[in-house]
Amino acid sequence: MKGLSNAAAALRLIDEEGAGQRIDNFLLRELKGVPRSHIYRLLRGGEVRVNSRRVDATYRLQAGDRVRIPPVRTAEPSRPRRPAPVQDPGFTTLFEDDALLVIDKPSGVAVHGGSGVSFGVIERLRAARTELRFLELAHRLDRETSGILVLAKKRSALTGLHAALREGRVKKHYRVLVKGRWRDERRTVDLPLRKYVTREGERRVSVDEAGQKSRTVFTLLQRTDSYSLLDARLETGRTHQIRVHLAHLGFPILGDDKYGDFDLNKEIARTGLKRMFLHAARMEFAHPLTGTPMILEAPLPPELSGFLARIGMEGHAS
Repeated sequence: MKGLSNAAAALRLIDEEGAGQRIDNFLLRELKGVPRSHIYRLLRGGEVRVNSRRVDATYRLQAGDRVRIPPVRTAEPSRPRRPAPVQDPGFTTLFEDDALLVIDKPSGVAVHGGSGVSFGVIERLRAARTELRFLELAHRLDRETSGILVLAKKRSALTGLHAALREGRVKKHYRVLVKGRWRDERRTVDLPLRKYVTREGERRVSVDEAGQKSRTVFTLLQRTDSYSLLDARLETGRTHQIRVHLAHLGFPILGDDKYGDFDLNKEIARTGLKRMFLHAARMEFAHPLTGTPMILEAPLPPELSGFLARIGMEGHAS
């Protein structure tokens, strides 16, 4: 370790562009190479001060805040915790302008570090796009889910998108393949969801009357005797919403390792589908700064379109 304990504390003045972000995310960017767990210890210990006061990790910075950052220890150059910046992080760009960056996220990649993942989408993009002063996730996708992921390159764009999401002005459509023969052409599912943690410490969600209001609109696209391909439109954005709604109704998503049919998952893995069949395929919203209508689409990745072809659903393989 390279000790910096004799260095003076740093002071940072938050401007309008930096306002609104959580203090923990701010520190993660300021203290590159410092483990996330150590940053939380600094906050819990009161070593980080905002306007001379202690704050917790959820505090959102405001313009004019003065942040005291204590001297910390960073990793030796010979043992870097973060990969060197790269020019191509490996993501397909669907749209980009001065305010937004929209990518097609692959399955198996977490959107951010944490929970055993040190380097997610946001960290990889920040390492590759060092010229950007601001880059934040506008929303999230599960690690196993592929498809459209929107990031904001300006604080104003981020707050605008968050407002649109809260107010239901963003239409998000997913392609999902489930076990069973779905009968309704269109079905609105209103089932409240509650988050909990298992004895093993894993995050789960269940249908519970005491949970949060959750609504998904499902439209049948195609079906066989064994499987149904659906369009799922989110009207609320709860954790694991589509997965839990479908599992509760008796139509588990193929490849879902938390709520699915585990025996079926093993069977289809032998035929080539080794991931969850859930893909963020389409998103519609007004550009947060210009108001221009945006329609973003991400085609099904080859492993999903190929499986559809093998079960006779070629007409919806794209």
